[in-house]
Amino acid sequence: MKPLEQFRLINTEIKQYEEALAVLYWDLRTGAPRKGMDTRTQVIGTLSAEMFARSTSQQLGALLTELESEEVWSELSPLDQSLVKESRLDYDRSVKIPPALYQQYVILTAQAESKWEICKEENDYESFQPLLDQIITITNEMIDLWGVKASRYDTLLDQYEPGMTVAQLDHIFGDLRDQLVPLAEKIAASPHQPRTDFLQQGFDVEQQKAYSKFILEQMGFDFEAGRLDESVHPFATGLNPGDVRITTRYLPNDVTSALFGTIHEGGHAMYEQNIGAELIGTTLCTGTSMGIHESQSRFWENVIGRSRPFWNAYYEELQSKFPQLASIDMDTFYRGNNVVNPSLIRIEADELTYNLHIIIRYEIEKMIFNEGLQAKDLPRVWNEKYEQYLGVTPPNNAEGVLQDVHWSGGAFGYFPSYSLGNMYAAQFMNTLEQQMPDVWAKVEAGDLHPIKDWLTERIYQYGKMKSPSELVQEITNEPLNPQYLVEYLKEKYTDIYRLEEV
Repeated sequence: MKPLEQFRLINTEIKQYEEALAVLYWDLRTGAPRKGMDTRTQVIGTLSAEMFARSTSQQLGALLTELESEEVWSELSPLDQSLVKESRLDYDRSVKIPPALYQQYVILTAQAESKWEICKEENDYESFQPLLDQIITITNEMIDLWGVKASRYDTLLDQYEPGMTVAQLDHIFGDLRDQLVPLAEKIAASPHQPRTDFLQQGFDVEQQKAYSKFILEQMGFDFEAGRLDESVHPFATGLNPGDVRITTRYLPNDVTSALFGTIHEGGHAMYEQNIGAELIGTTLCTGTSMGIHESQSRFWENVIGRSRPFWNAYYEELQSKFPQLASIDMDTFYRGNNVVNPSLIRIEADELTYNLHIIIRYEIEKMIFNEGLQAKDLPRVWNEKYEQYLGVTPPNNAEGVLQDVHWSGGAFGYFPSYSLGNMYAAQFMNTLEQQMPDVWAKVEAGDLHPIKDWLTERIYQYGKMKSPSELVQEITNEPLNPQYLVEYLKEKYTDIYRLEEV
């Protein structure tokens, strides 16, 4: 068997293990009996160890070296070159981690995710803290093994957004904060505050499910290649383009939580469903970075899903499902769903203050890994920063430090991806408006598929073949430019709050 064929076979095996593990994780978070969770985490640990062994084997290392040789490399297709490049990065990072440590970490984080769900429900940070202590300790061990970049946190950040650094983010987030805080102050002072009272009333959960499915179909989500379920924290899992699963959370007194959560996860899912067929079965069959992935969820949720043209198209259907909205006109509903109001819960935050939620988590994560902040001090620091940045203090840990699942899974360095996603989304939308001048007319007519097609052609089909910076440069003809997000927010909220009249 030729080296390329051997390499491809190993890569396929790794991808198959990833898919099997993804099914187990999905089941664990969508209804697996609690008494079976401990045994399940051991199964996850065993399979993860098998996958890790294949991804760090001497055979794979030797094959990569052979394929990278000048005489072989020039004969490889662009797809295989991308696959070798990506595999080399993964191999060099993973081979530094002892297999026993990796298996311990996988079992620990699987247990912690299940424990987090219970502790959040019971507002019990004290029982969760020992697991978080262990996760932070092992993560620090891994940073030492991987090698510290400019800072310890840089090492983690690079795994979710390749090429991004703390120095860059400090500048980006600082500039963003300096421009958005004055805008938020103008909004707070405006006499034209939207009504929101109609959003908090009884909304039949079965009707919410029906409407969520309807909107996903309108976006272009393929239910023959995916499904919608429930979980404590909404998430998306792409097993392969023919099996992409999303979850949402239905609240009986809030129709918008599930609605926008579903649209958000649907954006992730459509990325995974529309990756090019030639990448299926390879480790390139996923999004190129979490920032680009979040750009798609935030694009569909906010830029499209919270827009006035979108609700001109779909509000009547919502009213038909919920007659209690019959007396609420579309403009009132639109403005109410775009109210700017500092809040406790990140996933329910408005577009403007959402970025402050991310900055808070970013600063706390830097404190954990660059300054040694301990798990026992997280509730205090969390509450202090919420008071400092948003002027609100969580009444309990369930609405504070326990609200997100990410740390229980060891996903330190992930949170900045959400704000980067907002920036990418605004920049992509600016280009889309230039290349498809009637895009908003299409949205208002309920014709969303041309948008999905545009995104598929420029982003989705490439999976992980292109880096985030390459995609942004090719699509928009410039690097990431956070100013597009600022201008988008200024234009949107000047209209909603009639700031030109203030």
